[in-house]
Amino acid sequence: MDLPNPPVAELVRVSKVYGTGDTEVRALDDLSLTVQQGDYLAVMGASGSGKSTAMNILGCLDRPTSGSYRLNGTDVESLDDDALADLRNQQLGFVFQQFHLLPQLSAIDNVMLPMIYARVPKEERRRRALAALDRVGLSHRLENKPNQLSGGQQQRVALARAIINDPAMLLADEPTGALDSHTTEEVLSLFGDLNAQGITILLVTHESEVGARADRVVHFRDGRISG
Repeated sequence: MDLPNPPVAELVRVSKVYGTGDTEVRALDDLSLTVQQGDYLAVMGASGSGKSTAMNILGCLDRPTSGSYRLNGTDVESLDDDALADLRNQQLGFVFQQFHLLPQLSAIDNVMLPMIYARVPKEERRRRALAALDRVGLSHRLENKPNQLSGGQQQRVALARAIINDPAMLLADEPTGALDSHTTEEVLSLFGDLNAQGITILLVTHESEVGARADRVVHFRDGRISG
């Protein structure tokens, strides 16, 4: 009998509360969620449902008010800010609706940025950046700056940057929100290819056709999973 894949991320009874008293807002309410190795999971829900708050906690960009979070076996809530930043850089990749590329840098230099923070030697940085850009089909646009690339190509550069440190999990927040339908299809096909190659993906989206490309979909409502 095949054993289940080990969990990459585990939220256990996580709550996130902003404000106090009459102004209290419970963005997450006793939420439990497990992301298994190799998952392609879509998180959907209306604005205010808690999906972005959950993404921020999963991405080690915010801390829960209560509950626990384990990332690849590490108890995240026990880490100080420096250790949290190191974990985020080493274990997570991020793709956003806006590409967040530095306009003055070429595609390959944008992709190499996370490895500078991870103190990877220069020759290794370039070798891995070349491989990542080839993986997303942009080996012919290495020296182009963002304003010389289409929206879809910029998102591919962002994807190459996100996978450069071989993350335990790729977090994508509305990654097709700024793209037209044709380019959306190209980027989603690339997500599917990366997942087939073993990359664990958690994607936040409000678009049902984007969520449908994932292997598993969870819906958030009022800070909880509704289905």
